[in-house]
Amino acid sequence: MSQPIASSVTTDVLDELRSWLAENWDPELTVAQWWELLGTSGWSAPTLPRTAFGRDLSRSDAVAVAQEIVNFGAVGAPAGLGMLLAAPTIATHGTPEQIERYIRPIVTGQVAWCQLFSEPGAGSDLAGLTTKAVREGDRWIINGQKVWTSLGHTADLGMLLARTDPDAPKHSGISWFAFEMLQPGVEVRPLREMTGNAMFNEVFLSDAEVADDAVIGERNDGWRVANTTLANERAGLGTGGAVGGPQIQPGAISGNLGKRVGDLVSTATRPRSAGTSDETARKHRSAAAAMIEFAQAHGKADDPMIRQSLVKLHTLGEVGRLNGERLKATKAAGQDIAGMPNISKLSMSNVVRLQRDLGLEIAGAQGMLHAYTAEDQQTLDDVVGDSALSGVTFRALYAQAPPIYGGTDQIQRNIIGERVLGLPKEPGGNSRTPFSELPKNA
Repeated sequence: MSQPIASSVTTDVLDELRSWLAENWDPELTVAQWWELLGTSGWSAPTLPRTAFGRDLSRSDAVAVAQEIVNFGAVGAPAGLGMLLAAPTIATHGTPEQIERYIRPIVTGQVAWCQLFSEPGAGSDLAGLTTKAVREGDRWIINGQKVWTSLGHTADLGMLLARTDPDAPKHSGISWFAFEMLQPGVEVRPLREMTGNAMFNEVFLSDAEVADDAVIGERNDGWRVANTTLANERAGLGTGGAVGGPQIQPGAISGNLGKRVGDLVSTATRPRSAGTSDETARKHRSAAAAMIEFAQAHGKADDPMIRQSLVKLHTLGEVGRLNGERLKATKAAGQDIAGMPNISKLSMSNVVRLQRDLGLEIAGAQGMLHAYTAEDQQTLDDVVGDSALSGVTFRALYAQAPPIYGGTDQIQRNIIGERVLGLPKEPGGNSRTPFSELPKNA
């Protein structure tokens, strides 16, 4: 039997959080006011160090904290890539001044971030990026193109990788910038997905500017900083630690900061009834539990093949949870588990593919129905009499993306093979060749 989620965090921490919520939660506050309290107290991003507006908690502990906020009936931390990627990267490599300048607005939801890494010719081979940064005084002039930029259309800042020394070897002449998106020379174009959404974008940079003091880490050491970002991305994507409650987007463009915070508390964030265990709350958040309910609603819960896949989905979720607990214990002992973020990312790919195949198998012919607008979705829900179907078809269409973004499955296996298992790298003599002398796409 799996352990309740609360067992992964000390009672003292949750007791402190409950007391803090009882004292500070006020549904009459604006979202900005509430996030200011939540962020500066360390509860928005508790995995961050205390020196960076966090509480030095593990990921599994942070999931328990986030769920407790939901259980209390309050609105949780800001969503987005600032929390997931930018804040932990800057906490690791930034100066105290940069931590204050950039992380405080992240944990208080004042700004939204996007990730300006991938390019049309530099996806899996990220170090082959060609976006240029040329220094002029205390600023850098940026020219190039990025693609697959999640939520770039609502971002205030971006995590920008640009080549600052074309005469250095491929991985050595790159810098990591905190880049202002809302400036002349930045054009964001949405990319419509087959789900009907347009979360991804392509971004064109034409003589855009970024200050020299916005370089995170050392100049030309951006590859090392980027690996911190990617490790957090892979670990975050692979945790499966989603909780209930609305995912509220930060930043001014989203238009949420001035709203009354009490209006954004959904039924999912209302306090659970007396006698509901933490284990029950955790169960209802799992991918397997949602799929079990879908199978029961469609009369497929007794099908032996369906049941086998449901058990597999549950098992993958439990393996991910236990890996998180194992990593927590290992780090508490001052050690680490090499390759765990990459293993977690691969596991997440397996989960979404299984959800896709299992959901469509349960849905049958209805799995061919999908709506691309909110109005059409309501009509479809009324016709089929099953509001859960839209989530199944959306996940089925979206399942092709997770095995690609954040580093493809093939890249994760390469990293595990070469950096963890010590297997030989692919032959090639380009690691010391100046980037400017490399053949195109080498």
